[in-house]
Amino acid sequence: MHLLLLFFLTVNNNPTVEVRFTEVAPRIDGVIEDIWYTADSVYKFVQFMPYEKAEPTERTVVYVLQDEANLYVAFRCYAEKHKPTAVLTADEDDVRIGLDTFGSKTTAYYFQVFASGIFHDGWILDDGRTFDDSWEGVWYRAVMIYDDRFEVEIKIPFKSIRYKKGLSEWGVVFARYIAFNREYDLSGEFLQQEDVLISKYGSLTGINPQTTGYYFELYPEGYVRRDWDWLNDTADTRLSLSLNFKWDVTPQATINATVFPDFAQIESDPFELNLSRYPTYLDERRPFFLEGKDIFRMADFGGWGFFDPLEIFYSRRIGKSVNDDAVPIIGGLKLTNQTKEWNVGVLGAYTDEFVDSLRLIEEPRRWFGVVRARRSLFENSDIGILFSGSMVNSNTFNYALGIDGAYRSGANQFVLQGAVSDRNEKRGWAFNAGYFGYIKNFITFASAQAISDSFDVTDVGFVPWAGQKKLFLQTGPYKQFQKGFVRDFFIAPGIEIIQEPGDSNWSIVGRTEINTDFRNDWGFDFNVAAGSYYEADTNYFYRRINLSTWGRLFGNHLDLGCDYRYTYNYQRRFLAYQGENWLSYTYSIIPQIGISLASYLWIEWDPDNTIVAIWPMFRPRVDVRFNADMMLTIFNEMVSQTPGTDFGEVDLLSNRFGLLFSWNFMPKSWLYIALNDHRVDLEGPSEPWTWDVDPFYRIGAIKAKYLIYF
Repeated sequence: MHLLLLFFLTVNNNPTVEVRFTEVAPRIDGVIEDIWYTADSVYKFVQFMPYEKAEPTERTVVYVLQDEANLYVAFRCYAEKHKPTAVLTADEDDVRIGLDTFGSKTTAYYFQVFASGIFHDGWILDDGRTFDDSWEGVWYRAVMIYDDRFEVEIKIPFKSIRYKKGLSEWGVVFARYIAFNREYDLSGEFLQQEDVLISKYGSLTGINPQTTGYYFELYPEGYVRRDWDWLNDTADTRLSLSLNFKWDVTPQATINATVFPDFAQIESDPFELNLSRYPTYLDERRPFFLEGKDIFRMADFGGWGFFDPLEIFYSRRIGKSVNDDAVPIIGGLKLTNQTKEWNVGVLGAYTDEFVDSLRLIEEPRRWFGVVRARRSLFENSDIGILFSGSMVNSNTFNYALGIDGAYRSGANQFVLQGAVSDRNEKRGWAFNAGYFGYIKNFITFASAQAISDSFDVTDVGFVPWAGQKKLFLQTGPYKQFQKGFVRDFFIAPGIEIIQEPGDSNWSIVGRTEINTDFRNDWGFDFNVAAGSYYEADTNYFYRRINLSTWGRLFGNHLDLGCDYRYTYNYQRRFLAYQGENWLSYTYSIIPQIGISLASYLWIEWDPDNTIVAIWPMFRPRVDVRFNADMMLTIFNEMVSQTPGTDFGEVDLLSNRFGLLFSWNFMPKSWLYIALNDHRVDLEGPSEPWTWDVDPFYRIGAIKAKYLIYF
């Protein structure tokens, strides 16, 4: 027995930490006082990046305590070689906690605190492959910086999080990031090839929440909004009050409700020139739909880009945007329940009618309903079912039913999905499968998709590829380097076979991807593709080249690249070259002020290889951080068009100016002051470089959200 225990401790590289009970609660002020020395601690950290399994360059100690109502964690981060970096608008030191409170080995909370006091929280999904910052919890933190270290204290009320009642062991990982040398240190050994998998977390033992009663959140919102609609020559002042409600019926079950929410987007979605046959996907931003979003989703691979999940529930269909306005939502209700084995969610919403007589747009009142159940298998794999529906009346409806499963083993993941739909008695089906992983020393990406012509989830989901069939395989040697300037490298040739909607022929495209990550956090990805292609009743030789580069420059992230292809232009209805170039970068002028630029340059050619249009988009932004909780953002988005290469005829198509002041004055309580001025060219180009744009609309708003928490 003792030999078995010794063997287990030898092969288990991630620590076990005992949570000890304290009668005296630590003060959360950033100063580690004597009470912390009664706690169990973690001090044997292991470097994750830039050098896997190496000794950290600095020491880190983590202490863990609890009382009846709270979990307490303290970090002492020594910085004997270099003073801690604390900058409100640039790369800085931070600490992180991952907590698997259900022993699920697939899903965890994360808590992150920067040296400046800025903080983030959210979910880690798909066994560590996907991060979702939609969850916002009530927890407390404080930071104190010294010349040779910084200290962080964290208090997490048990009633703020969900956990399996009676479970005395949670999964846990502690992490520290050192900005000076871009070093990540973790409380256990993890492989860069696998990333930080939840299934390989250490253990937090002896955890015993003792709070009784229920947890309520009443979340009233007040909104004063002034709209100027220059196109209709109208002005309108709106005063709206809404109420959000959250009740944790048990530590595992939660009810969320919202009544008359005002989800109008003060800052609209950024401009994007879309020349394809498919619509642009837009991210969700609205709080009611963000919370619990992890349950109402089908499995994915975490951003590799080779796999398009069957998203039969797309929350932006509820209260959707219509020409810079939104369909009003009367109310919504959501019930979620999570155990170690099951995730279950039910969502319902009802939208009001919307009429725009000038643009001849009319949206009727509509019901929405979603049901999701997911069952864990084999520790960190799962299988699930998802139903989504929308109904106006017995003749106007849209339903979809999907089944999905994900099998995970280390870095390897296999996903299988299937769905059927019914839209006004037009029925269809869809199938999807994907694999990512390592077969010996080869990295492999594979996917297969088949969607019937009649599959339609227009009112509830985002699967616009009806009629498409696709096979994709890409594999090649992968090499990880333990020393030197290069961290890892792969070259993966592959093939893509596609049948586009409405075409009986199969396109066959060969491709090769070269990817390199350097030790200093820089990297690049190079893609080339070419082959015979059929679409829009046209057969042609498709070719594409894509190059993207990223890294940190002066403490901030830089991303730039280009994408050029010879393909069909669905906006102009001809076959020609088209190109996209991008650059985004933020620079910290002083710790409190950062300036950034997001820019795109789209280029269109005609079939005679003559440039017909150049579309520049510039979005400069200034961020002023008064402190960790108060911020002012000012941006201006300019979209212009140049006919051909005649730069003397540049026409400014639109200009959008925005201002947003936000103050997080209490947990989950915010004050917003916003202005959005949108101007467009309604009459077309006039004199060159005059850049006359006409007022389109202007919105000014003050919004307050206050959490009543008991």
